Amino acid sequence: MKQYNIAVVGVGAVGKEILKTLKTRNFPVASIKVLARSAREIDVDGQSYMVEEISPESFKGIDIALFAGTEGEKGASVTYAPSAVKEGAVVIDNGADFRLKDDVPLVVPEVNAADVKNNKGIISNPNCSTIQMVLALHPIYKLSRIKRVIANTYQAASGAGQSASDELYNQTAEFLDGKDLTIKAFSKRIAFNVIPQIGSFGELDYTTEEWKMVYETHKILHDDNIKISATTVRVPVKTGHSESIYIETEKPLLVDEVRTALNAQSGIKVVDDINSLQYPMPYESEGTDDVFVGRIRKDPYVPEGLWLWVTADNLRKGAALNAVQIAEALINDGQF
Repeated sequence: MKQYNIAVVGVGAVGKEILKTLKTRNFPVASIKVLARSAREIDVDGQSYMVEEISPESFKGIDIALFAGTEGEKGASVTYAPSAVKEGAVVIDNGADFRLKDDVPLVVPEVNAADVKNNKGIISNPNCSTIQMVLALHPIYKLSRIKRVIANTYQAASGAGQSASDELYNQTAEFLDGKDLTIKAFSKRIAFNVIPQIGSFGELDYTTEEWKMVYETHKILHDDNIKISATTVRVPVKTGHSESIYIETEKPLLVDEVRTALNAQSGIKVVDDINSLQYPMPYESEGTDDVFVGRIRKDPYVPEGLWLWVTADNLRKGAALNAVQIAEALINDGQF
């Protein structure tokens, strides 16, 4: 089997999860170069990696560069992805900088793997909340075109990075000790609270995270006509995003046929037995690769309406795993 030279850019929570995922999926690695703003040694699951200081020259000889997702004009993706492409690498970027560009495929491999063939050197990984929603929508969309989606998310602290996870722990300890809470990573306290804002506010007073779910879903499903509205909320959960999703289809669907379609979808695990109180919960999704779906039920007043409850590990399928699966799709497409 042919092996590939891999670069992993960023060694935060997502970067470390990418390194774990490459190993657990037995990705055909010839060499791994780990890059960040400063050189140091890190340990990931008992394996040491020497981190090199990133530069435009870092990508010589690299086949696939997995960027963990630092965004913005000074972020690693904008700064170094063009250099990686120039050196002949294909960039798989976890950040938002390229997702909605016309010439950049936005891919959830179980849904639109064929889109990888359209890349011009960069492929984008969707937002974590979009990935798990689209994977749940996809088998339903194949049964009947979806007209409308209303999504409410309950997103874990780790989705905002390691410092945000640390703040959840530290604030919880401060609260229990009766101390003043230290607020840095979030705009408000996260301990014993929920924050109905992820990202900055924009058009029509929706946040950037909410608009991501709209535009990214349209792009992945190749259907701009789906009416999508979202409210994204940060909750005091360590890892594992949850979503309450309302769907209206063109034709009425039976719960049993929806459940059957979801069960047949690669990457989905249905947990839906209310008699034994079995439904997805974020702490049970932590450390797993699947997107879990439960609470499947009809709208009692709208024949075409139904509800889903969806959870997934935001660092794995919501980030690292999906990126590595894109790399696998590239290989399967014969692009190397």
